[in-house]
Amino acid sequence: MDEDLAAINSASRTEKIKSFFINNKKLIITGISIIIVLILGFYSYQIFKEGQRERLSNKYNSAVIEYKSGASSKVIQSMKQIVEEKDSTYSPLALYYLIDNQLIENKSEINNLFNILINNTSLEKEIKNLIIYKKALFNADFIKENELLDLLNPLIQSNSIWKSHALYLIAEYFYSQNEKQKSKEFFSQILILENANQDMIKEAQKRLNRDLSE
Repeated sequence: MDEDLAAINSASRTEKIKSFFINNKKLIITGISIIIVLILGFYSYQIFKEGQRERLSNKYNSAVIEYKSGASSKVIQSMKQIVEEKDSTYSPLALYYLIDNQLIENKSEINNLFNILINNTSLEKEIKNLIIYKKALFNADFIKENELLDLLNPLIQSNSIWKSHALYLIAEYFYSQNEKQKSKEFFSQILILENANQDMIKEAQKRLNRDLSE
């Protein structure tokens, strides 16, 4: 008797499953099709990104070789194009190369390239913070106090690993302007910062002891 009931229940379940698939055939096929398209789209995008990354890598390396052979004008154009590609790896490298080798004299042009990285490129948080710091460092010798503070404010108001570098840059700026009290305040902040860079702590302490001890 129990075996007969089990057989009937099993047949009933099988019939319900068949009925479900028959009644929802279009919906199931559509769902499977969407999943397949999403999977294919994902892998196609990954292949595209890998190809793009390889293309930028080749372009960057070629530009470096060309610069060493003396073709500086072509290098500038190539590196600017790489920055404008907004790639998380090669765009920052291209800008650093332009700056380190002093290939662009126009400061506004350099700042525009910095802005592409900071505002329009998908970067890890601390990489973006580093670029903000580098932009402030690049501009520190020829901008006003409020402009420097505005540039570094995102770091000063954060817990970034680059915060102590930002504080040190501002402190040195005020020291160069002979505003020693302001300079002392920013150097002192470095000493009580939890995640301050050890080199920044040493340099801040050295400056406070040697030049701002009064």
